[in-house]
Amino acid sequence: MKARFFVYIVAATLAILSTVAPQGAQADDDAPRGLFVNLTTDDTWAAAKAIMFAHQKSLKNGHDTAIWMNVRAVYLADTKRPSHVHGLMAKQGTSIQDMLKAFMADGGTVIMCGACSKAAGLTKADYIAGVEMGSWPLIESWLFRDGMQTLSW
Repeated sequence: MKARFFVYIVAATLAILSTVAPQGAQADDDAPRGLFVNLTTDDTWAAAKAIMFAHQKSLKNGHDTAIWMNVRAVYLADTKRPSHVHGLMAKQGTSIQDMLKAFMADGGTVIMCGACSKAAGLTKADYIAGVEMGSWPLIESWLFRDGMQTLSW
């Protein structure tokens, strides 16, 4: 009798869980996905790959996407330092700054590290139009958002 009662309880629990689990999984599938790219280098080859991936593979596929430019990457958006046209972009004459502008024009977010900017002697006035100066609340709002993935270059 006790064994039959135990089997009944287990079966009832599994039945309840099987009706709840798909709803929970569905809710996760419906959550907006995003990409937070951590770009730390001013190497134009690596930067071009990071920006292209963020723009063409993430943003253009409907994912909320931000590029956080920190460490030496802050130099790439400095209007006084035109970027090298690298590799596959050479034929089109597309620079890193052109790529960042196109990314932002399509709805992407470019965030400059405030501390790194200060260390580099740069301010918001030095950067191409559209970049946001980073603060912990802004970075935190991207980095710890549900459904956010991170990639680093």
